[in-house]
Amino acid sequence: MTARFDAIGLVVSDMAASVTFYRRLGFPFPEGAEEQPHAEAGLPGGIRLLLDTEATVRSFHPGWRAPAVGGRSSLALLCDTPGEVDALYEELTGAGCHGELGPWDAFWGQRYAVVHDPDGNGVDLFAPLTAPAQ
Repeated sequence: MTARFDAIGLVVSDMAASVTFYRRLGFPFPEGAEEQPHAEAGLPGGIRLLLDTEATVRSFHPGWRAPAVGGRSSLALLCDTPGEVDALYEELTGAGCHGELGPWDAFWGQRYAVVHDPDGNGVDLFAPLTAPAQ
């Protein structure tokens, strides 16, 4: 038996806000997903992003409670250029998303920024500072 990585699951407080946030980042949630207790967006390579409301999780795990303090995970999104990192960060923070770390040139060779989704999960935006060799 071989287990295969298939999906990333996040528990969300407000499905509509979360679907809107992730759609801004290009995740293809189907129409009407913002009104459902569970939503899935298929990603390149066959991986899926799964969103479940707190009520959905409590329906099968009654003792589940949301963490009292920030998360320990993040999604990392590769942008095409350093300018795209800046533009996407500005778009998201301009729409009211929390900007945790503004765009900067990281010592490891990437333009890097961090925003939070509506539930405080980190979303890292990054792009190489130099074009890859052909």
